[in-house]
Amino acid sequence: MTTSTPALDERLLERLRGAVRGAIVRPGDPDYDEARGVYNALHDKHPAIVVRAVDAGDVIATVDFARDQRLPLAVRGGGHSVPGYGTCDDGVVLDLGRMRGVRVAPGTRTAWVGGGATWADVDHATHSFGLATTGGMVSTTGVGGLTTGGGMGYLARRCGLACDNLVAVDLVTADGSFLTCTEEHDADLLWAVRGGGGNFGVVTSFAYRLHPVADVLGGPTFYPLDGEVIRRYRELVAEGDERLGALLVVGLGPPVPFLPERWHGRPLCGVITCWTGPETEDDQVRARVAGLGPVLGRHVARMPYPLINTLFDALVPPGLFHYWKGAFLKGLPDGAVDAFVEHGATTPSLQSVTIGFPLDGACHRVGPQATAFSYRDADFSIALSATLTTREDCEAQRDWVRAFHRALEPHSLQGAYVNFQDSDDQHRVQVNYRANHARLTELKRRHDPGNLFRLNHNISP
Repeated sequence: MTTSTPALDERLLERLRGAVRGAIVRPGDPDYDEARGVYNALHDKHPAIVVRAVDAGDVIATVDFARDQRLPLAVRGGGHSVPGYGTCDDGVVLDLGRMRGVRVAPGTRTAWVGGGATWADVDHATHSFGLATTGGMVSTTGVGGLTTGGGMGYLARRCGLACDNLVAVDLVTADGSFLTCTEEHDADLLWAVRGGGGNFGVVTSFAYRLHPVADVLGGPTFYPLDGEVIRRYRELVAEGDERLGALLVVGLGPPVPFLPERWHGRPLCGVITCWTGPETEDDQVRARVAGLGPVLGRHVARMPYPLINTLFDALVPPGLFHYWKGAFLKGLPDGAVDAFVEHGATTPSLQSVTIGFPLDGACHRVGPQATAFSYRDADFSIALSATLTTREDCEAQRDWVRAFHRALEPHSLQGAYVNFQDSDDQHRVQVNYRANHARLTELKRRHDPGNLFRLNHNISP
């Protein structure tokens, strides 16, 4: 942590004040501590200013200011970045959290979404029309970080990744230009934003393709932590209809009423069901999921799609301390199953949930060079997290995450999903993008030669 602040050019700062409609927050202001905070409490940074943008004009002015002042620039959407890239010391935080509007065009099944919106905002707006798109599993997650990293969620097997459903963006580049990127105009930048992270500019609005999804059969089923259950889960995904979203979870039993109290806090595994097929097949899906092993408890019912994206919200509220790793798996090899059982048994806290996201189906029908997200041969993306209530406990459990990750490495592909990686994974950026890295580097060199947008899993020019 630093307590010093850089000497700001007051002339440029006054120009910025005159150019933006949103608030500018500085150290000493009564709302400074609230303005500088991010979701992962591990990152206690002290920026020189926080600009709470309300429109694209504010974004352009802030980008120009940070560039001209040669200050670090952190771009914050939902603020969920595990490495804390939504804040910085002694620099500029561009907070998009007031840019949360969503406009749905049901006739064309598209939605324009503000760069600071969360998935709760999107789900609420699109559900009114019986539509949805792939968007994570925690409703408070920002659309920006999740989409530009690739974007996994319950609907991925049926609808593809969030970035696969991205049809256009409004983008402010490092020189302050405002571009609307589509397949016809500035298509190279649209390609880069589809998985290349925040390396190429600030997305002030996203346009998504929507799908007919209204109510779903959703919820968790819990089993003992047993390799046979996970192997049967592997078969469920391999054989199952793409309309079945089925996330694997390994962790400690949550204190929910449908799980017997003797299993609260004990290691177990589970499947989070999200069936978007017809209600007439619900009983068949329930039975198939229940057949994976001895059911300890379950709550699988018809619900509005937006509700399933809130099931983990209470478990992981803002203010916890997080350290993450990620891995891509081709298939779910027995060695990986053994690692889930061994390390799942020593899960350090209720909030430290290991999650497996299936990446087959629609995700596999997109070529590895069609978007910046290249791991189209991966069948699962694994998120490993130590999430604790104190800084000391989180730092003490980093070795648990690292040991778990090492146990998966012999069974993993070389790279990993950038949104599941922490700041000590910067050295993996090239393998995360495989052959796409060279094209991304060239685009970075062309559009951000000074690397203004470097507070991310950085693609250096």
